[in-house]
This record gives sequence, structure tokens and C-alpha cells, in this order.
Amino acid sequence: MHIASMQILTPESPELEALRALNNAHALELSFTDPPQFTHLVTQAFFARHVGTSAFIIAFDETADYDVENYLWFRARFPRFAYIDRVVTAASARGQGHAATLYHALITAARAAGHTLLTCEVNADPPNPGSDAFHAKMGFAPIGSAALSNGKTVRYFSRPL
Repeated sequence: MHIASMQILTPESPELEALRALNNAHALELSFTDPPQFTHLVTQAFFARHVGTSAFIIAFDETADYDVENYLWFRARFPRFAYIDRVVTAASARGQGHAATLYHALITAARAAGHTLLTCEVNADPPNPGSDAFHAKMGFAPIGSAALSNGKTVRYFSRPL
């Protein structure tokens, strides 16, 4: 996988609806979005990229107009950060390096913007062992946890940049 095959995700991207469907196929891990919500995510993103319709990442920085509990947890604790809100790779495309490619590009962009911390959360209940292993491999360490209003329990992670 080369970075050249990765594209910027915008509200005008022809793949937008297919990527929203990919998001919703993984709603347990990511949370369901309707078309206006997904467009808002993309519009507010510090970094939004995709690899065809096989994978995407959406990340915010501390300036986003976003009121989700997990994002607000980081914003209450860190003055500057890049927060990975959602990343997913289609089952048929796993093992091809898409997620690592997206993360490395995000790391480069976040450093260039002056961020020194990359953050995310991973479900603890329901568990997501694949995401746990990936984030450990990418250098993330746990920094907290929370029981959310939607019934999920999450662990918060960060990685210095």
C-alpha cells in the first residue's frame, strides 16, 4: 500500500456514501451515522482520508465542533491534540496495510500542524481485541477509561508524536 492510493475525504467525495455504509457496518465499534452526521464529521475533521471504499480515518484536533463524550474527555485534559474518532478497514481488505498507511499519514500531518499527542479510544466492553493489538503496535498506551452514557466502556489511549 502506497500513500499515493490514499485520498482526502471531503463531503464531495464520490466514495462518501460507501464509506458511511462501511462505518455503519461497524456501528458497534464506531457508532451509527446518518448522512448529515457523517458529512459533519468529515467537514469538522482535522484529517480525513480514505483508501477507495476499503478503509478510512477521521480525526479531529482540539478546535472541532464536536460534542461526543470521548472527544470531550480529551479536550478537557489536553490543550492540543489530534484525536482519532473513527478508523475502519473492510473485512475483505484487512491485512493489506491500509490502517497503518492512514495512521502514518495522520502522524505526519499532526506533527506538521504542531501537535505533540495523538489520542483515541478503544471499546473495552464490548471488547475490540483487534483494535487493541493494532494500537499497541502503533505505540499507543492507556491513559484512562470511562463508562459512557450509551452503555459502552472505553479505554483512552495516547501516543506522543
